[in-house]
Amino acid sequence: MVHANAAPALRVTSRACDEAGPRAAVIFADALTRLEAGLLTGLPGPDAQARLAPMPRREWPAGVNPARIRNAAGLLLMFPKGETAPPFFPDRKAAHIILTVRADGLRHGGQVSLPGGVVDPGETFEQAALREAHEEVALALNEVRVLGALTPLDIPVSGFRLHPIVATYPTRPHLTPSDGEVARILEVSLDELLNPRHLVTTERRRDGLAYAVPAFRIGGVEIWGATAMVLAEFLALLGWVDDSSA
Repeated sequence: MVHANAAPALRVTSRACDEAGPRAAVIFADALTRLEAGLLTGLPGPDAQARLAPMPRREWPAGVNPARIRNAAGLLLMFPKGETAPPFFPDRKAAHIILTVRADGLRHGGQVSLPGGVVDPGETFEQAALREAHEEVALALNEVRVLGALTPLDIPVSGFRLHPIVATYPTRPHLTPSDGEVARILEVSLDELLNPRHLVTTERRRDGLAYAVPAFRIGGVEIWGATAMVLAEFLALLGWVDDSSA
């Protein structure tokens, strides 16, 4: 069951973007400036994540041992792409991010996620996110610039605590999906994420319970759950809010 446009619409609050109009391209250089400033001034945190959280929220089972929660890391990579500027001005092109569609043979196959996976012993969250991105989509790491981390997100249904790592790439990266892990690579523009027509609320059932699940519907896929919650904080960090808070 799908309720189109039932999720809160996201909007940009910067005067420059307001003057350009609601469908103006979000330029990579502008987004990068906002992102760097936001990471310095503090994270929006769980309140921002909750804007796109399934309801009711799933909690850890009673008595769960925090030491047994597994850590995972995901890479939220932003890069320039498009025809909004000449090739020699890549920072004036539209801002995009990388997402992946999980291969059907994996747990949660077909779902959209950040490139990422389990943190190996001795690894930092940053190292794990970069390694997994290289393994899953063949991302060349020599030009990746890590900016910082978003708020860790607990995912009780999977038993993980996800640590999103934010990074940028100076140009559109050449990527190849890993056989058996990634069915499809998505290059999603911030314009698409901010378009209210791409926000829906779906109804899903699990363990006999019905959940209202906000999602981005872009490129024939739905981005929901932990991935949508991470993106909600990312967009809030850039200065965007949902209309319900205006």
